[in-house]
Amino acid sequence: MTATESVPRQNLTAAELHEIDRYWRAANYLSVGQIYLLDNPLLREPLAPGHIKPRLLGHWGTTPGLTFVYAHLNHQVRRRDTELMWIVGPGHGGPAAVATAWLDGVYSEVYPDVGRDAAGMRRLFRQFSFPGGVPSHAAPETPGSIHEGGELGYALAHAFGAAFDNPDLVVAAVVGDGEAETGALSGSWQSVRFLNPVRDGAVLPILHLNGYKIAGPTVPARIPEEDLLAQLRGHGYAPHVVAGDDPDTVHRSMAGALASCLERIDTIRFRARHSGSSVENVRWPMIVLRTPKGWTGPRTVDGQPVENTWRSHQVPLAAPRENPEHLRQLEEWLRGYRPGELFDDDGAPRPGTTAVVPRPERRISGSPHANGGLLLRDLLLPDLRDHAVQVTRPGVEKAEATRVLGGFLCDVVAANPRNFRIMGPDETRSNRLDAVFEATDRAWTTGRLPVDRQLSPDGRVMEVLNEQLCQGWLEGYLLTGRHGLFNSYEAFIHIVDSMFNQHAKWLKVSRDLPWRRPVASLNYLLSSHVWRQDHNGFSHQDPGFIDHVVNKKPEIVRVYLPPDSNTLLSTVDHCLRSRNYVNVVVAGKQPQFNYLPMDAAVAHCARGAGLWEWAGSEDGAAPDVVLACAGDVPTLETLAAADLLRRHLPELRVRVVNVVDLMRLSNEGEHPHAMTDREYDTLFTRDRPVIFAFHGYPWLIHRLTYRRAGHPNLHVRGYKEEGTTTTPFDMVMLNDLDRFHLVMDVIDRVPGLGVRAAGLRQHMRDERLRCRAYTREYGEDAPDIRDWVWEH
Repeated sequence: MTATESVPRQNLTAAELHEIDRYWRAANYLSVGQIYLLDNPLLREPLAPGHIKPRLLGHWGTTPGLTFVYAHLNHQVRRRDTELMWIVGPGHGGPAAVATAWLDGVYSEVYPDVGRDAAGMRRLFRQFSFPGGVPSHAAPETPGSIHEGGELGYALAHAFGAAFDNPDLVVAAVVGDGEAETGALSGSWQSVRFLNPVRDGAVLPILHLNGYKIAGPTVPARIPEEDLLAQLRGHGYAPHVVAGDDPDTVHRSMAGALASCLERIDTIRFRARHSGSSVENVRWPMIVLRTPKGWTGPRTVDGQPVENTWRSHQVPLAAPRENPEHLRQLEEWLRGYRPGELFDDDGAPRPGTTAVVPRPERRISGSPHANGGLLLRDLLLPDLRDHAVQVTRPGVEKAEATRVLGGFLCDVVAANPRNFRIMGPDETRSNRLDAVFEATDRAWTTGRLPVDRQLSPDGRVMEVLNEQLCQGWLEGYLLTGRHGLFNSYEAFIHIVDSMFNQHAKWLKVSRDLPWRRPVASLNYLLSSHVWRQDHNGFSHQDPGFIDHVVNKKPEIVRVYLPPDSNTLLSTVDHCLRSRNYVNVVVAGKQPQFNYLPMDAAVAHCARGAGLWEWAGSEDGAAPDVVLACAGDVPTLETLAAADLLRRHLPELRVRVVNVVDLMRLSNEGEHPHAMTDREYDTLFTRDRPVIFAFHGYPWLIHRLTYRRAGHPNLHVRGYKEEGTTTTPFDMVMLNDLDRFHLVMDVIDRVPGLGVRAAGLRQHMRDERLRCRAYTREYGEDAPDIRDWVWEH
């Protein structure tokens, strides 16, 4: 410890020290009981093999550090009446989070069958990592949690997301030293540069260094302390070090550090809000806590050191049912916490055990911010028609759909200045959402130069070149009761694949918990998509995120492919009103045709998939072929193919179907939006060829429709991993999605048409060669392709 990082020991009274330590011992006892015990929760009889769970699952090593932190947070909240929530970053810290929630009384309020008595304690122990019970990490089932904890790296990002626009809140984010090795967490330290003490809450990072991960040491715990502190100072923090293994000494040091940090936070807030001091480059406090891994657990087992080694990471005593010595050590360990002092004869915590718990409204595990649906308020949304593009004829006038959407989002930002933010990796302007900057700036509290524009501590647009950080901020923001939108280039949203997984799983579990209130949906806007990467090329061409998304539970995920500006407006309006979903919207930013007036666009989006009679040539009879499309570029090519068929095969009856809501295609019963088989057959027919032009990988459409009656007639064109830096039309030709190839597909699949239209097929092939040659000579698409419009 260096002088600049040392903190004065708080003058804890003997009674306060006893209260904190007593709560800590009780939480540790409950945590060990969760890992090991099936029965005999209060040790009223000698521990026997039958009292032990047959499968020991859980993680002890990080738990005593977490319960230690929580006991001290309780103490400070009770003394200062601070509005505080905590984030459990260390993996599998569930025993600590559940134990403390039970001690606070919150757990029994949420789950009345797990009462604060011996029977409730027995249920608490039995359910942990047990079939039909609760997992070993801080999951949705855990009161006070917004953080899954099963996957490492996101504690700080979630904490800052929770703090944005929560001016009275302090979020204590416990970061494990194993978690601190991850790339996501390493980038998350930069979040402090976006925190505005005037309108935001505060984040208090607590970097818990217990030295080890599963099987080896951690880098942050082993590098020279001066290097670690220099790194943290460079990120913008003023670190306070608390270290040791003697409980009394560390208790006093931790109390002093926490008091100093919270006082510093109050000072920063007061000066920013009342004295007009600069909010730029504020140095926020944090704590570096060094305690032994597996603290207060067995020191040695089977002759091997355990406490303060990697061996304490999971279950220190692996076989107490079979090994009498392990059973003896376990009983000695549990009785060492002196449960008779902590719990009364009925199993309830004695008053002195919970004396450190704050008043009910301030209990950390009961924070309403950790059940954000309780605080959620509807957005004030503008009228879609105020932003509608006028459409006099379909397929003639063009607009940049995301630029049109930008005007709508500008009004959303203006009307909701405290509960809506836009996140994105430096691509808001690139994705043509420029209009939002008429209502707000980019959030920024670091140095500014005269040349800089649209940077402000009050900005509602959060931009940082770290997709994981954007995702983590937005998750934390949504889970604490606010709304937002994440815009990104389509190809690089894959960076957050795993984070999306975890959030989707959180939502899925939360839906089954009556006490968890619905939160605003996680909304992705993916632009700069696969078909229009004229200068970026192959590295920027990947539509596979939607494949990844549809793997999740159908009640959670939605995928939308609006074909024009008005359908995009209607889709985003719907998504911003929705709850407990992940909505993925894919829309191009380049000029594209407008097809539907606003009223028609709203109706089309409500249907999710529909017939475009104006584009077909059925004339009231059954179609010979169905041309289906999903996505803006596939829609363009489908209409151009329909135009060619009208001109060259006027007797052919063509139906055009456009799909906005991809999940409408799902097999009946597999998704809430899925069409019934009757609806599907009416739209796509049971026996006619269907040529489907799709935005993404073709096999996704087959996967969604494989049980439909007409599936053998379905032929899908889409992206097949062919790309380069080239023109828009050459790109679709590379993947056989172009209009000429779609016409060839019709000729090949309509019975009897192949021989009769052989000349047209050859002409279509020649047209592809002509267009390819033109791009190679002139560097742009042929004029008849570039200037094509719908003329019917």
